[in-house]
Amino acid sequence: MEIERELKKVTLGHEFGAGAACLKCKDKCEGFELHFWRKICRNCKCGLTEHDVAMNSEENKKVGKLFEDTKYTGLIAKLKTDGIPSYQGNMVTITLPIPKDVPMKTVTYEWAPPVANKYLAVRYIELLPPEKRPVVGTEGAAYRRQQMARQLPEHDQDPSRCHELSPAEVKLMQQYVRKYKDEALGVGDVMLPEEMALVQAGGRTNVLYFPLKSCHQCQQPMRKGEPAVYAERAGYDKMWHPACFVCCTCNELLVDMIYFWKKGKMYCGRHYGDSEKPRCGGCDELIFSNEYTQAEGQNWHLKHFCCFECDCILAGETYVMENDKPVCKPCYMKNYAVKCSSCQNAVEPEAQRVSYGDYHWHAEPQCFKCSGCSKCLIGQRFMAVKNFLFCSVECKKKIMA
Repeated sequence: MEIERELKKVTLGHEFGAGAACLKCKDKCEGFELHFWRKICRNCKCGLTEHDVAMNSEENKKVGKLFEDTKYTGLIAKLKTDGIPSYQGNMVTITLPIPKDVPMKTVTYEWAPPVANKYLAVRYIELLPPEKRPVVGTEGAAYRRQQMARQLPEHDQDPSRCHELSPAEVKLMQQYVRKYKDEALGVGDVMLPEEMALVQAGGRTNVLYFPLKSCHQCQQPMRKGEPAVYAERAGYDKMWHPACFVCCTCNELLVDMIYFWKKGKMYCGRHYGDSEKPRCGGCDELIFSNEYTQAEGQNWHLKHFCCFECDCILAGETYVMENDKPVCKPCYMKNYAVKCSSCQNAVEPEAQRVSYGDYHWHAEPQCFKCSGCSKCLIGQRFMAVKNFLFCSVECKKKIMA
């Protein structure tokens, strides 16, 4: 019955963000229109995060779903009500006193670590690379939103966000989600190393010396008075500099310090998933079926090895890879094929050709020939002036004059 309920509520949210302008393509995109299974815009092929869509409420729901039925459920409920900066995506405004006779400094962050000490939260953010600090209205805030979508795809945690899963696949996905919630998922803790040492010493204040350990990532020493990130799954004997708390695969900051710990390595959600299951190059979903295909170094659902332009099935058909995406021959000829500078016809993907800069020719006597005397230049020395070919200086003078 549980699987049936999951299947009945399947939706890809086609109305969310509909018509939103693309920040990348500008006027070239007619507005966001979700492809029915690729998770991209039909019009410009960009993702939802590249469009002008307010994602805060959706991010909140996603993170809430991620930590549902885990030991963090109570923590999330607490963070929603006590005013502490939380990883639920709410904006946090922090005002800090600075030297006398200077106005107080107020900064609004899209996210800050959930600690009661606002100075510690601010110092944590200051230790991040400037371009990755989540200050509202900056490239750091945009970076956080992009990483939220990239590292924590909804279709890795919610069967209702996937395309046409069978009951057996839904069950396998539910087991996968349960496994990472029980064994891998966690949220980083921000503390001063000396405070953590006190906690580990059982709160004894007569401990006079706290040896500072090295960062687990860069192996450089931690500094007294500077915040460190801890991960319960890894053990509190390990710590990271704020800028070093990254995924071992993509090396990106773990968004909102949400991590997945596996066999001594720290992953973001996406790359933890990739370490557990093959991912479809077409729909970006993890593959829970025993039957799938491999092509061009990627894995594909059988029904999703399709042309990136027209969605026709490519099994047994001629295709060309463009920007790591398969394209059928008709779509290639229409949208990607280069034109022969001699006959002005498109060069077919299987045809031999000669390229020189931005100019191309069929590698055939009737096309790759001298513009002056029509001598075939295949295998011969030649001179090229824009789209003209010459076998000699004399022929060049005759045409260019």
